[in-house]
Amino acid sequence: MDDPHHNPHNNPPQPMPLNPGAPPAQAMILAAGRGERMRPLTDLRPKPLLTVQGQPLMQWPMQALGRGGFVRQLINTAWLGEQISAHFGDRVNWPGLPELQLTYSHEGRDFGQALETAGGIVRALPALAEVFWVLAGDVFAPDFVFAPEALQRFAASPYTAHLWLVPNPAHNPGGDFGLSATGQVLNLPKGDTQRRFTFSTIALYKHAFFDTAITGIAHGNPNGQAAPLAPLLRSAMDRGEISAEVYTGRWTDVGTPDRLAQLNPN
Repeated sequence: MDDPHHNPHNNPPQPMPLNPGAPPAQAMILAAGRGERMRPLTDLRPKPLLTVQGQPLMQWPMQALGRGGFVRQLINTAWLGEQISAHFGDRVNWPGLPELQLTYSHEGRDFGQALETAGGIVRALPALAEVFWVLAGDVFAPDFVFAPEALQRFAASPYTAHLWLVPNPAHNPGGDFGLSATGQVLNLPKGDTQRRFTFSTIALYKHAFFDTAITGIAHGNPNGQAAPLAPLLRSAMDRGEISAEVYTGRWTDVGTPDRLAQLNPN
C-alpha cells in the first residue's frame, strides 16, 4: 500500500522508468488525488474507482478515449494507487472497443506522495507522445468525444495547450477563465464578469508546455517535485500560448458526496 506518511527526503527515491521501450502513451488520466472532500467514501477506495452509473468513474473517460482510437493510456496514482492498477491491469478489453494498453506512474510508491498535476505530468513526460491528452479521472463527461481531428488541428497550431472549457457550474459561479473571440484563453482577475468558463480538466498539450526552462523541473521529474498546473496555465495564457473551445455536454466534477449521489439516483 502507498504510504502517505513516507518522507522522500529521508529515503531518496529511486523511481523506475515508466514502461521503457513501449510506444508512448497518447493520453494521461490523473488519478493520484486523495479526495479529501469525498471522505469517508475515499478512505478505503481511491475516488476514480467510485461507482458512477454502474462502473468506476475513471472508466468513462478511458472508454471514450478508446472510442477515439487513443488506446495507449497512462494513469498516475498515489492514494491507494495499487487498487487502480490491480483493477485494470496492463491491458483492458471491453466489448465493442479496441484493446487498451495501460501504463502507470505510481507517484505514491516512487516518491511517497502525489506530485500535484504539473509535477505528475512532468514525471510522466518521457512516456507520453509529443502531443497528448490529459484529463482528470474524477470528472464525469460522458458525451465528450476524443477526436483524432482535434489532436491533429492542435498539433499543427502554434499553441502549446488547448483546453476544453465548460459554462460555470453552480459550485464555481465565478469561473476560471475568459475566452476571446479568436479562441484564446484569457487570464482575467478574480471577480471579472468575463470569467464565464470553468476548466473542464480535459486538454491537449505539447511537450513544449512543460519545458524545463518554464517549469523549473527536470525532464521526467527524477526528484519527485510537486507542482500545481494553474500557475503554468496562467503564465502561458499571458504569453498567448493557449487556445480553447467550449464543451456544452454533460459535465460533473465529482468532488463531493452530494454530486456523486446526483449521478447515482436511487
